Amino acid sequence: MFSNISIIGQGYVGLPLAIACAKVGYKVTGIDTNELIVEKLNKGKSTIEDIPGLALQEVISTGNYSASTEYKSIAEADTVIVCVPTPLDSKNQPDLSYLLSAINSLSKLVKEETLIIIESTIAPETTRKIVFPLIQNQVEPLNTNFHLAFSPERIDPSNQDWNILNTPKLVAGIDELSCELAYKFYSSFIPNVIKCNSLEVAETAKLLENSFRFVNISFVNQIAMFCNRLGIDVNDVIKAASTKPYGFMPFYPSAGVGGHCIPVDPIYLSSKARDVGSALTFIDLAERTNLEMPLYFVERAQNKLGDLRDKSILIVGVAYKPNISDVRQTPAESLISELRARGAQVVWHDDLVNEWHGEKSVALTDNYDLVILVTIHSNMDLGMLVDAPILDTRNSL
Repeated sequence: MFSNISIIGQGYVGLPLAIACAKVGYKVTGIDTNELIVEKLNKGKSTIEDIPGLALQEVISTGNYSASTEYKSIAEADTVIVCVPTPLDSKNQPDLSYLLSAINSLSKLVKEETLIIIESTIAPETTRKIVFPLIQNQVEPLNTNFHLAFSPERIDPSNQDWNILNTPKLVAGIDELSCELAYKFYSSFIPNVIKCNSLEVAETAKLLENSFRFVNISFVNQIAMFCNRLGIDVNDVIKAASTKPYGFMPFYPSAGVGGHCIPVDPIYLSSKARDVGSALTFIDLAERTNLEMPLYFVERAQNKLGDLRDKSILIVGVAYKPNISDVRQTPAESLISELRARGAQVVWHDDLVNEWHGEKSVALTDNYDLVILVTIHSNMDLGMLVDAPILDTRNSL
């Protein structure tokens, strides 16, 4: 049944999935509304760090992969996978606009018996109560039969140990046949595929995974603040606690949680929890702690320098995590904004990001009143900072 695949969204989730499908012989069309991304992909230039250009060029040369800004390939596809962002809106609430736009576009083109899989992160009941009726009401002709499944993405950018092929894959369907089809599809290139009892179980499992990380990272950031008051190194504490062979998992401090998943997915869960009258206060507290972390380090900077007005400050690393260029939800943004609000002269260095908000990365030198380490990439030469006062938000030195 599976031979022609269309994947909507060619970012950190959609592109690795497209390459994996193309490598096992499927004909894959990667759809993305960003013309620049599509142009680069068709030239064999990868747009994310985890996919080398050679891997992309290989599947292009076999004729198994191409990218497009148009949805017309869906008319020939037997499987359509939606990997679009589901961010938060300006009020910090779930934003399904990209997902609904993709569903509206694909619904007009799907052929009989098409398998549609949602990989975008969503709240429980979204597939059943929003996505399914939306496709039903718009599919042309209206009597076209389709199959609908949900399979949450588990992509961790720059992770050298776990990738799309060796990470267990969850699947669920609107009915048993949809679940079985999704299971067979993913099993053709992923060894460990796990069926969930319902769409809602799979949707909630994804949110639980990242809420677990969100709560624990926020907690260890509070522990880091406590340790700073005591004058002890939080990393020494974590190292000592990690010697326990059961009941403990290490998390590490930072200027705050960033990225497209960890600070976002828990809000989808807590929003749904409020809707059903079962508030998840741990998530609410973790969110508040996370949002306060940049301000905490601004206060630390002010304690070091006194008045911040006209002080020169270098922020090292503005990506949300090491060794990638992604700046979504980066805590560096709030940190820089608050430092400037207090009169500091702030610049930043990040060779992977290079340009951000109309500003460019500056050279890594120690000619500043203060250097604040936010995200340290493996290629950074911190020896260049030997004579600078340093505030290390990760306790990494």
